Amino acid sequence: MIDVACVGILVADVIAKPVDRIPNAGLLERIDSIQIFSGGCAVNAGIDMAKIGIKTAILGKVGNDNFGSFLRGELVKNNVNTDGLSTDATAQTSASVVLSASSGERSFLHTVGANATFCYADINWDVIANSKIVFVAGTMLMDAFDGADCAKFLKRCKEMGKKTVLDTAWDSRGRWMQVLAPCMPYIDVFMPSIEEAIELAGEKEPEKIADVFFNMGVGQVVIKMGSQGCYLRESKDSEPKMIPCFQVKAVDTTGAGDSFCAGFLSGMAMGLSFAECGRFANAVGAHCVMAMGASSGIKSYAEIQEFITLQEKN
Repeated sequence: MIDVACVGILVADVIAKPVDRIPNAGLLERIDSIQIFSGGCAVNAGIDMAKIGIKTAILGKVGNDNFGSFLRGELVKNNVNTDGLSTDATAQTSASVVLSASSGERSFLHTVGANATFCYADINWDVIANSKIVFVAGTMLMDAFDGADCAKFLKRCKEMGKKTVLDTAWDSRGRWMQVLAPCMPYIDVFMPSIEEAIELAGEKEPEKIADVFFNMGVGQVVIKMGSQGCYLRESKDSEPKMIPCFQVKAVDTTGAGDSFCAGFLSGMAMGLSFAECGRFANAVGAHCVMAMGASSGIKSYAEIQEFITLQEKN
């Protein structure tokens, strides 16, 4: 049985570090490193959970190219089930050039590639049937799947008795709730970042934002609050909780949001309480930013719980 099926985007991340200035046209700027890592919301979360000790699967699409072979290889190497991963011979694998500054903040150059052609017809329902939790990762970056296809998919997952979780990506085209509204009634746990939540809800305060989401049919709300930690609300009538983040030195914030989601989903799979899921998610996020790359710093469930215990003693 698979604990979590991650449905969404796969991206090859070429990370340049440190990039504190861009050279003028025709000039060269020396930096310390340029490396390739697996990336994309679904891949990041899937590999993170596998490292934590959760059985995961990936459903998505890559191109028939070197980047696609690399991503498939990384998933297999990290014991992530790839039965739901398809190949599009007509599109390149999605890729990003990540410019990571000395501060740990980063900027992206991105090509959507095969993520844009992934659709409802590509779903391997045998994988879904064999999974407990279904996580849609990368909404707003899947041109064919976003909106109606995603809503249809989530509705069927609910009918199959699956727990559904959805995270969003930044919508550079400004469509926001126009894309997501059909999906909202079929989301058990909704976990956007605060920046995305503000755009989606048209409100700035977490309580008002959560009310908008509950009124649209979402079961539970988790908002990633960056350096403030996370905002949790189990139901419209429940008291909100703010779980503070762990204070660590950030080396690279690539994949931080995805690692938080992986931590929260891992907590769900392990049967932790809602608040404990938030605390564990913050700890996984802390491990992510302490190392370069989206998944390099992720440890086992026991090691992360030990980190939490030590941090709470200090």
